[in-house]
Amino acid sequence: MHRDILNDLEEWKASSHRKPLMLKGARQVGKTWSLKEFGARSYQNVAYFSLERIDRDTPSEWAEFFQTTRDPHRIVANLSLASGFVIRPKTTLLILDEIQDCPAAIGALKAFCEDAPEYHVATAGSLLGVALSRDKGSFPVGKVTFMDMQPLTFSEFLRADGASNLADWCQDVHASEGVPSMISARLAEELQRYFVVGGMPEAVKRWSETSDVGQVDRVLADLLDSYDRDFAKHGGVAMYAKLSRVWRSLPTHLARENKKFVYGQVREGARAREYEDAIEWLASAGLVRKVVRSKAPSIPLSSNDDEAAFKLYCLDVGLLRAMAHLPATAFGRTDELFSQFKGGFAESYVAQTLAGQFAAPVRYWTNAKPRHEVDFIVQAGEQVVPIEVKSGENVRASSLRYYGRKYPEATPLRVRCSLLGLRQDNDMLNVPLYLADHMARLIGER
Repeated sequence: MHRDILNDLEEWKASSHRKPLMLKGARQVGKTWSLKEFGARSYQNVAYFSLERIDRDTPSEWAEFFQTTRDPHRIVANLSLASGFVIRPKTTLLILDEIQDCPAAIGALKAFCEDAPEYHVATAGSLLGVALSRDKGSFPVGKVTFMDMQPLTFSEFLRADGASNLADWCQDVHASEGVPSMISARLAEELQRYFVVGGMPEAVKRWSETSDVGQVDRVLADLLDSYDRDFAKHGGVAMYAKLSRVWRSLPTHLARENKKFVYGQVREGARAREYEDAIEWLASAGLVRKVVRSKAPSIPLSSNDDEAAFKLYCLDVGLLRAMAHLPATAFGRTDELFSQFKGGFAESYVAQTLAGQFAAPVRYWTNAKPRHEVDFIVQAGEQVVPIEVKSGENVRASSLRYYGRKYPEATPLRVRCSLLGLRQDNDMLNVPLYLADHMARLIGER
């Protein structure tokens, strides 16, 4: 299975300013596989250690090697002796998995950066974001390089589904070109498959091996069950109910015309103070994407954030489909997935694919009177670009027009993402949903 992050890992290895690496991402998005695959391709050998706790009160057997000393050379010597791994500078990739369960190992990364830069250290953690947000005081600021890992993009899915030629074509197409109807039809069909399967590696692997949506559904159900167990294991008794309620409310929120997160949809009478910590936990764990409202399109976008208004998206469209109990039979019905949930699937998909393309977090924009909403706004270089998502070929975008009239000087380009072909009409760029992976590049060509 091809993962684009392998290219980023190669750049990290080659950098003259290389620091220990922290690979963040939700459970089961492929972090461990990617690090091991990278090590096998690019190093003479790999030394892998899991620091995951055996249970809530029992640390990993390897944790003591970081608790007894901060000397990186002593740590390496002890790990080598106890494990039988030969850990050499430059030629060995030292992988520390589930590092969030060993704060001492996180603290040791500073020493590796300053005193033993010759060792190539890569770490990963499925709940690393939760740990870092909780224990900010012990984090080695400026001494690590972060990378975020997401589920497979649509482009990666194409390659896994035996359509590398389509992925290559998408990578080379330019905004000034059209999309031949035969290619467009094939890409739209593949995108429907992606909406069903999603981008979780195990689900994609099962699909590529069997072409059986029923088996994919079983994989997704198991993944959802594993997340529920994480809520109980890592969230604690007090948080478990809140985490579960917020998580299970995602399809309900995305089925509404106005997809702003409403606490009353989680539980009748619920208030923000009850569930704010649960939302932040889920966002830190990488399970949801929190998109806040922007009051105006000026740079930096963060200066106009309205933190009280936000939307939550599931990390993966396949998981969202499983959570919504949309049956696998929808796979064979034309446009079924695009019309369900009032465009919620298409919007979730675009939120998923935009996450890794722009440096600043994605926002959305609304106007109260008259009522208008633009699904996403992104900061692309020195400009702010509004993006409207349409789930089919009905592309009337009144909110996008209103936004352009309200902020004419700040809006040299508007983007509509729909099932129509790739085309440019003055300041309006239509990007087909199947090219959303290439949004940043297509915007940059404008």
